[in-house]
Amino acid sequence: MYVRLNMIVEGQTEETFVNRVLKPHLGPRSVGASARVVTTRKTPGRKYRGGLSTYAKARNDIILWLKQDQNPDVRFTTMFDLYRLPTNFPGYDTAAAQDDPYQQVQTLEDALADDINDSRFVPYIQLHEFEALLLSDPGKLATQFDGSADRIIRLETAVASFPSPEHVNDNRDTAPSKRIISAIPEYEGRKASAGPIVADKIGLPTMRSKCKHFAAWLSKLESLGETD
Repeated sequence: MYVRLNMIVEGQTEETFVNRVLKPHLGPRSVGASARVVTTRKTPGRKYRGGLSTYAKARNDIILWLKQDQNPDVRFTTMFDLYRLPTNFPGYDTAAAQDDPYQQVQTLEDALADDINDSRFVPYIQLHEFEALLLSDPGKLATQFDGSADRIIRLETAVASFPSPEHVNDNRDTAPSKRIISAIPEYEGRKASAGPIVADKIGLPTMRSKCKHFAAWLSKLESLGETD
């Protein structure tokens, strides 16, 4: 059957990634993806979106969308970064006490699913942030940033010291985005536009082969359209 997939994402980078990369991939598999950036602040007549400062704001968006769209053909998912995840997120303290990053995100996703409590909801936490997907093939950054080849080689060497791009850590100076910005300072101002383009050039086969947690989520999304 055809399934509509509503995706609540952390920022504009993820929203563009959904529209540019995931939506065309999932469409032929009978899954129509639509992304909405989490609301961070409201003033009379205006909403501000992007970033995840508190869990309550994300929860409100998820619950609201669940209530607004109760059709049987719809499913929901998230794309939130583990890096700088709000400390009031469900399961945060338990996850923080675990050493294995895969156990951490599993704990957080299970706690999020329990809190939302809706069978249509598929929680996902990105290890450790969106840029980990770009680190599955850092060389493709050169397609968007001229003169960066030598710096990218050093970045590739640093990434190769980890078991996978998803293991690149959540330290404020060495998280995936921080490593890319350190090598290519221009990336910081062009993250929302260049990041999804680079991801598109890398391609989902490479990303899912290097990032097993992302791969598992993508497989879940693909399978939604296979349900009778």
